[in-house]
Amino acid sequence: MFFGGSKNSEQDKGHDKVVPMKNFRNSVSVSPMRQAEAYWTALQRGDDIPNRSQIDPRGLENILSQTFILERVAPGVARFRLAGQKVNEMAGMEVRGMPITAFFTPDARKQMSAALEHMFEAPAIVEIEMQTEGSRLRGRREARMLLLPLRSDLGDVSRALGVFVSEGNPSKTSQRFSISSIEMRAVAKKSSDAEFKSKPRDAADANSANPDFAELQSRMQPETSILQEARDLADRKPLKPVRDTARADAKSKSKAPHLRLVSSRNEPAV
Repeated sequence: MFFGGSKNSEQDKGHDKVVPMKNFRNSVSVSPMRQAEAYWTALQRGDDIPNRSQIDPRGLENILSQTFILERVAPGVARFRLAGQKVNEMAGMEVRGMPITAFFTPDARKQMSAALEHMFEAPAIVEIEMQTEGSRLRGRREARMLLLPLRSDLGDVSRALGVFVSEGNPSKTSQRFSISSIEMRAVAKKSSDAEFKSKPRDAADANSANPDFAELQSRMQPETSILQEARDLADRKPLKPVRDTARADAKSKSKAPHLRLVSSRNEPAV
């Protein structure tokens, strides 16, 4: 008896109906997915999709090993461009260049291809619940994946930021997953980035002067235009030259006194 005591006692009645808590708790943490989605949302401008060039590894530093970048190469087909260490461990190999559908069982690949196509076309956020294939050596293990659309340098939605979380891969062998559920959410517009709308004004308000502007205008002196200044200069009468009397007096004073000799050719009469 788990709780001890007699099985038939009144105190222990109903204890044989204890339900394990693991049935109510998912063993896979979703916090890396929520962190990646919050980072992706912060990069949005309104309802637009962030660019691939905006993704900075420093913003995802503590979950970098669980993240990856996808590139759309055909309808319903996307391959890994970059992948973290834990993503490679789940595949048991380096996944760069591989299609993401290589992670899934043949039956789940069609579902995954349809989800990829919807993510790029809508665009939409895709969240997937998965399970590994069970065997005699190991039971089923749960995993989750989040895909967030991105724009390429050309402006088309052909990239995706992904996060992969799982219970680990103790066997270090390649894992194949079946899909338990797929949730697709349309990209929502950020409420904090609402468009600016001007307040309606009636005719009286439109024709009335702004009091703040009127006060400022009263303190400003009227400024004459350059064209008016040119006209004023052209209309002015030429001024008479001013005689420098001081210089003339100084010149006259500088002359020295002298005698003047006057001669006459008329001879005196005898």
